[in-house]
Amino acid sequence: MKRFRVKNILIIPFLTFALFFAGFSTAENKTPKASIKRIVIDAGHGGKDPGALGSSSKEKDIALTVALQVGKYVEELLPGVEVIYTRKTDTFLELRERANIANRNKADLFISIHCNAASNRSAYGTETFVMGTKNFEANFDIVKRENAVILLEDNYEENYEGFDPSSPESYMMFNLTQKAYMSNSISLAAKVEDDFRTRVNRHSRGVKQAPLYVLWTTYMPSVLVELGFISNINEERFLKSSEGQTYLASAIYRAIKAYKEELDEM
Repeated sequence: MKRFRVKNILIIPFLTFALFFAGFSTAENKTPKASIKRIVIDAGHGGKDPGALGSSSKEKDIALTVALQVGKYVEELLPGVEVIYTRKTDTFLELRERANIANRNKADLFISIHCNAASNRSAYGTETFVMGTKNFEANFDIVKRENAVILLEDNYEENYEGFDPSSPESYMMFNLTQKAYMSNSISLAAKVEDDFRTRVNRHSRGVKQAPLYVLWTTYMPSVLVELGFISNINEERFLKSSEGQTYLASAIYRAIKAYKEELDEM
């Protein structure tokens, strides 16, 4: 992935963060709905933001194809469930707008689809993230990478109140949020990873927690799915193949279906 140069940004005092994010308090007392009527599917990156780069492919293209396939399966096979896409073409979208789309539409579920990358090109496997700070240091590389898209946005310093995706101190404010949707998010994430492992025969790196901005600012159960490492040439071959994309999209759909059925039984 392209590396960004980040200038030093002063961390805003704790009280300022608390006031700025006070609007999120309305979400803290909500209980996840016992059904799914509307899903927002987010294809990561897009437009001037290619995401991670493989030897012959771009994360933004793989994410979009898989996202559209997941949505198609839901529309065709889960009657009564509406699908909203954050993007359906190769367009750039601000990180905060992805969450805003889900919040404005009062979605019951938010799924963001990505490809992973690492300097160690032998790294491989799927992993699905939920909002959290557990093992923050171990996951900091991916946190920086996925949040760094804000640096491509106009007036990002003003829009994100000085939030610096490369500074560990900036993530202190993430502890202000209520993990009201944690158990539901973990339930969906576990189903995604289980299907990747048992039905698609992928190596699962498991369900993980990370303070990813797009998950932090959504008011519903939310997950970010890493389909595999585009930096691994063998895994990239699978990720960019039509067969691989179909298998991965099918797995995510089955996880959504199982999650919905679980909620409907409550």
